[in-house]
Amino acid sequence: MRRNRLLTSAAALTAAAALGLAVPRTAVAAADQQACAYVSSYYRPTLGYGATGAAVSQAQCLSNAWGGQPPKLTPDGVYGTALQKKIEWIQTCHGLPESGVIEGRTWQALYHPALDCYVPYPT
Repeated sequence: MRRNRLLTSAAALTAAAALGLAVPRTAVAAADQQACAYVSSYYRPTLGYGATGAAVSQAQCLSNAWGGQPPKLTPDGVYGTALQKKIEWIQTCHGLPESGVIEGRTWQALYHPALDCYVPYPT
């Protein structure tokens, strides 16, 4: 009987995956990241308010992988208040210091977003 339940569960999971019903959030984030090709994923300079360039566009694009309340940003290459507010929120979600500066650990969070953030996005 136990073996039948295992086989039934395995068949249901296989069918759900085949139909696209069980797509992990990380797979969705990976697809979003592929659309972000402003710079190499290995190029991770320190960025702060007022910075400009392709790396800022990359950060703006990667920040759009976060669903829910955070606004989607247009990758215009200018680090303004909207990006700073979003970066601070992302840092909070990952337990990082809320500095608004994009550096090593923040780049890591952008490339590997948390599955869920229980901190409400500031209004």
